[in-house]
Amino acid sequence: MMIIRAALAVVLVLSLLAALPAAEAQPAGKVFRVGTVTFGSPETAISLVPFRQRLNELGYIEGQSIVLEVRYARGKQELLPVLAAELVRLRVDAIYAAGDQVILAARQATATIPIVMVACDAVAAGLITSLSRPGGNITGISCLSSEISGKRLELLREVSPNVSRLGVLWNAGDPGKAIEWRNTEVAARAVKMKPTSLEVHGPDDFNALFTATTRPRPDALVVLGDALTITNRRRIAELVAGNGIPAMYGYREFVEAGGLMSYGPYLPDMYRRAADYVDKVLRGAKPADLPVEQPTKFEFVINLKTAKALGLKIPQSLLLRADQIIE
Repeated sequence: MMIIRAALAVVLVLSLLAALPAAEAQPAGKVFRVGTVTFGSPETAISLVPFRQRLNELGYIEGQSIVLEVRYARGKQELLPVLAAELVRLRVDAIYAAGDQVILAARQATATIPIVMVACDAVAAGLITSLSRPGGNITGISCLSSEISGKRLELLREVSPNVSRLGVLWNAGDPGKAIEWRNTEVAARAVKMKPTSLEVHGPDDFNALFTATTRPRPDALVVLGDALTITNRRRIAELVAGNGIPAMYGYREFVEAGGLMSYGPYLPDMYRRAADYVDKVLRGAKPADLPVEQPTKFEFVINLKTAKALGLKIPQSLLLRADQIIE
């Protein structure tokens, strides 16, 4: 009987351990160090809050079981490689990189430290080998712009049916946005729009775009989202609306800053999923063996206040399809 009771006790203990959430099974006494470089500043960065929240849900406590080494480029692209190299010298256990330019800087800094990315067109941009087998030291989340470029133009045309000249504002320093520009260009020509590339390389270029007199004024704009444009989202939205141009943006954050409409993946979900990937690599998983995920939630957001200021009437059919309406 004593042997049976002892065996049952062992089984019970093992069952309880197996039932514990992942957060309870972390290596005892280990304090992980995770580095991240953010293109913007503490005031404009959007990738850290959801990431931190998810890490906390997974059981990590900052200052006790995990330390986040956060570096801000404050809109200066030339600082990205410097800051990434600094994280490598600190020998962080993993690097969280949101945005293709940040990912590239991290990849150039290390080929061994795991990098968890939030990217767009990661395969086409050459960041990974494939979604199923990323290879190297990078894994994470990546969207495919080719799948959403046409949808954005479809929604834009429902608001502005007479759009002929389409301006596409994008960061020419981001390899992922170069791919997204080409996808948007193809989609625009397919619906008889004439696309014009409006390239920016830094925050000083935005004003010049709207004061230039050498090009025809576009009937509408598509603004592609990346670290540079998201960091300057309020400024861009004000310039676009101030020039009376209807615009479709890549992410809801632009619409919350005063933009007209957006269609794209829900970024907070992608940042939260990145925390799950970080958790996996901290537990010993190899990035090369972790398939890259694609976002599952896409949303259409409309700002009615901006529409009214532009003198636009949003069709009821479009309002019914919106995931959120900002009034």
